[in-house]
Amino acid sequence: MSLELIISTGMPIISITIPDELMRQFEKFIKERGYYSRSEAFRDAIRNIISQKEDYIPSSSVIASTIMAITNIENKDVDMKLTQYRDEYDDVVVENIHRHIGKDYCLEIFIAQGSRDRVLDFLSRIRSLRKLRHVDAVFLPIYY
Repeated sequence: MSLELIISTGMPIISITIPDELMRQFEKFIKERGYYSRSEAFRDAIRNIISQKEDYIPSSSVIASTIMAITNIENKDVDMKLTQYRDEYDDVVVENIHRHIGKDYCLEIFIAQGSRDRVLDFLSRIRSLRKLRHVDAVFLPIYY
């Protein structure tokens, strides 16, 4: 029989069931990443999951976002549109990086910061371009 001292943090306490192998991997991850507790690692994982789904971020939030797009190097019209969108959204786009990847592709990276709705509108405009090979975005809520 063991006696545990539970210190109230004002946060709900939850219990989960995890397969042994996944738990071993998680413990290794915690140690390698320097988390001070399992709880903090789980909270961080949950924040990451939620922040990747833009519809879960309240519309009143201020967010930071990295938006990445891969284009074919020959699609100059796409490059022109991306430049146009960057200029139209200069109130939220704080940085833009354009890099060639091999001989066929370009990687366009936008760093945006501002209201969730404005950043998502910018992302929507980028996603509407037909000749993009791939678009991905990462969202970090700053203020809820």
